[in-house]
Amino acid sequence: MQTLCVVGGDASAVAGALATRIAETHEGRVATVDYGDAVDDVAVAEGASTTADGRFSLTSDGRWVGRGDDRSLVDLLDSLASDYAYAVVAGTSHHRLPTVVVGDSTPEPANVVAEAPTADAADIPDLAAQIDDVEPHVTLETLIDRVEASPLAERSGAIATFTGRVRVKDSPEDDRTEQLAFEKYEGVADERMAAISDDLTDREGVFEVVMHHRVGAMGPGEDIVFVVVLAGHREEAFRTVEDGINRLKAEVPIFKKETTEADEFWLHERGE
Repeated sequence: MQTLCVVGGDASAVAGALATRIAETHEGRVATVDYGDAVDDVAVAEGASTTADGRFSLTSDGRWVGRGDDRSLVDLLDSLASDYAYAVVAGTSHHRLPTVVVGDSTPEPANVVAEAPTADAADIPDLAAQIDDVEPHVTLETLIDRVEASPLAERSGAIATFTGRVRVKDSPEDDRTEQLAFEKYEGVADERMAAISDDLTDREGVFEVVMHHRVGAMGPGEDIVFVVVLAGHREEAFRTVEDGINRLKAEVPIFKKETTEADEFWLHERGE
């Protein structure tokens, strides 16, 4: 899912115009997210509970609205990623999400990709045209959906997945890891991962292999990398998912900087 955040003056108006333009010029469903202190309520049917922690309404033709609690922006985008090709967020940013700044707002953290002095000055057609060039928001679920859509899926009896995440410490005596930051050569890393996937897919009984490595800064417990294998049987699936992550780590040029409570260093500087 391609995502853009809009922050600053008239963020909602700019985000709305951007979402409209994307819907008019791109294929795929578009979602909008408005960030604020209040949310529209969900209609309550007569006799329904008014104290439930989550509340949802569903119509016979599949339309629905919902309300819940304890969900971050990334949690919400994760839940949208399988069903929408694009998402435009108004009113907040995240350190890994591409962000458009309107006016003199100084969001922190943010991955600023464009700025406009006023809402009227925002180049909506240009922003919409560039949305496919920003780093996508990819989840494990979107990759599983991708392999399940394979024409060979009916021959599959197994899907194996690997998720790498930020480890806080390797042993009780270690300093806590506060952040990992990943960088990659534009285009090169994706080409290498695609080549590895193609090579592994040539194995007998392996039908699809997809992988994705996130870039930017990630905190403790955040997901970093995914490998998903669609195979005929579990043996091929398990072997291939392990080989996939091992080859990704060995062959793909992705650079990692670790920030701990006591230090900050690129891992190759430590000989790791």
